[in-house]
Amino acid sequence: MKGVILAAGKGSRLFPVTHHIPKPLLPIANRPTLEYAFDRLKEIGVREIAIVVGDNEGEMRAALGDGSAFGLELSYVRQTEPKGLAHALTFAESFIDREPFVMYLGDAIYSEGFIQHAKRFIESGAANLNIVKPVEDPSRFGVANVDGERITKLVEKPKEPESNLAMAGLYFFGPEIWGVLPGLPPSARGEYEITDAIQRLIDGGHLVLAGVYEGTWFDTGTLDSFLETSAFLTGGKSLVGAAEVQGEVTESVVIGDGAKVSATRLVDCVVLPDANVQVTGTIRHAILGGTVVREGDVMDAILWD
Repeated sequence: MKGVILAAGKGSRLFPVTHHIPKPLLPIANRPTLEYAFDRLKEIGVREIAIVVGDNEGEMRAALGDGSAFGLELSYVRQTEPKGLAHALTFAESFIDREPFVMYLGDAIYSEGFIQHAKRFIESGAANLNIVKPVEDPSRFGVANVDGERITKLVEKPKEPESNLAMAGLYFFGPEIWGVLPGLPPSARGEYEITDAIQRLIDGGHLVLAGVYEGTWFDTGTLDSFLETSAFLTGGKSLVGAAEVQGEVTESVVIGDGAKVSATRLVDCVVLPDANVQVTGTIRHAILGGTVVREGDVMDAILWD
């Protein structure tokens, strides 16, 4: 089985940090975000991965190379413009070459692996198996309606959800997917939705399954989720690394190697590697990089000066 990681997004919800570091390379608990994806894919036997990139292509190639440092074979395909997940997937068709594959959203991190789901997908002969997760507010996600283990309908961000099963960012596909992507119309928001492509599989009579995920799932694309993920991965403990730090460091603080930090107190924050941070007060609930100089507290902020 091959893998496709979608990593072309600009990370606009994490500006200005992602002006300088592509979101898939942002360190979480002092490891680039994509390394966690590599771990999960290797667990299910995936060694050949195509990374779908955009304007970040040069930085991604420079950081990840051919993948040998991670025990992988990496290829890169470029999405010409951001038009949705289904659009991004089309650029990986020649790489997949009719094999079954797994598609992974590059900003997702999972506490547990997918070995049982991969096995079920292969043994079932399904055209598609989607990882889904019960959530409190399904209207924020693509939502799967199910009949037993089969998905009967998918709705992207429904105003009145009929199910609490959110599409959780990992998809197993057979070659049938390539037959429904051509001619797929854009959605109301002007994007080519992967949920619409999967609905075409369902409407065409193909077997589409739900794989309910029991672990913890994080989307790292916002300040809140980035910090929450860091705290989870560190077990609430601080990781300081090879850095110069002045000031009180509490739990859930991650400081990258080579950083220089001077502050009265650091609480629930991430300081990126090689940053130079000087704050006269407390840093709380923030991501900091570059050279940051502030008089007074830094709260609920993403800073890069």
